[in-house]
Amino acid sequence: MKRLFNVFVWLIVVGIAGALLVLWLRPQPARVDTANAVRGPLQITVDGEGRTRVRDRYVVASPVPGRLRRITLRRGDSVHEDQLIAQIESLPLAPLDPRQRAEASARVNAAEDAQRESDAMVERAKAGYEQARRESERCEKLVAAGVISRQELERAQTAMDVAARELNAARSRSETTGHDVEVARSALLSLGKNQKQSLTTVQVHAPVSGRVLRVIEESERVISAGTALVELSNPSKLEVVIELLSTDAVKVKPGALVLIERWGGDSVLQARVRLIEPSAFTKVSALGVEEQRVNVIADFTEPAQTLGDGYRVEGRIVVWENENVLKIPSSALFRTGDGWSVFVVVQNKAYLRQVQVGQRTPFEAEVISGLEDAARVIVHPSNEISEAMRVELQGN
Repeated sequence: MKRLFNVFVWLIVVGIAGALLVLWLRPQPARVDTANAVRGPLQITVDGEGRTRVRDRYVVASPVPGRLRRITLRRGDSVHEDQLIAQIESLPLAPLDPRQRAEASARVNAAEDAQRESDAMVERAKAGYEQARRESERCEKLVAAGVISRQELERAQTAMDVAARELNAARSRSETTGHDVEVARSALLSLGKNQKQSLTTVQVHAPVSGRVLRVIEESERVISAGTALVELSNPSKLEVVIELLSTDAVKVKPGALVLIERWGGDSVLQARVRLIEPSAFTKVSALGVEEQRVNVIADFTEPAQTLGDGYRVEGRIVVWENENVLKIPSSALFRTGDGWSVFVVVQNKAYLRQVQVGQRTPFEAEVISGLEDAARVIVHPSNEISEAMRVELQGN
């Protein structure tokens, strides 16, 4: 009887030791970070550094040679159209020889040609605006009748807004070329004056209302005809110029939304792309690599009161967006063959799922198929994770 008892005791001891050994040798669950697949908005953007600049810049130049009196204006001063901004005491001129007369006449002809070209651009922009307006009105009627979607109407309205801005810009350029013609004609008349004519004071007036961006000639001195004196503009009419790689610029379309960030304020400003410049330029990056870059010009959708000319900004141009997509962190994806896969956690076990991925950003990815809403995926899966492996969620 005692022997049976000893055997029974030994069996219990061996059983306990075996159970402890199994528990000790059992693999520990891997600790993982997870995130849920959720539905929400997703935007694809191309990013670049930019700077602000005034849309219409006027450089007021001297129409005649002479002694410039000291200009009393300072940067930031407001001026109105036809306000006196500079006075020049004209100097006696030598008799005008045929070469000088030909050069002055050529400048007048060139200025008149530029004015005719700008007038033609105004007519072209006006025709484009009228066409865009009619298209917008037709889309409004079709939307009311349920024939087309509201997105088509918004696209037509955006095209009409862009055409209106192009028309305003063309008119501003036409006004500028008109002033250039006046300056060239004044120079020709001044050169034709007789050498014996007495000294006269020529007054230079502001061509438009605005503010002084820069006083180029601050001191009194003798200047030649065509010397730049003052730079004027309306600082409230700003645009932003964003530099993009040419491979990114081809994805951008006129009217695209631009998010202006890191400009010094807490809010995100909005603008719309007006123009993608047709020619690129070469720029050397910080790493010494030559890159082909393109300027993308956008107009602010609302006045940027605190920004001025030449301010640095960062722009994100939206090239694709959807308000309702199933998305997961991009760090949850990894390659398996030619496709993408994720690990899904179900009852504390990891299971491999192949997924079809759509649009991606550095932080989020659109899942077209292979996952259901609210599925929990492993973020940054390591090589140790395998099919049906037990996992422990971080923080649990």
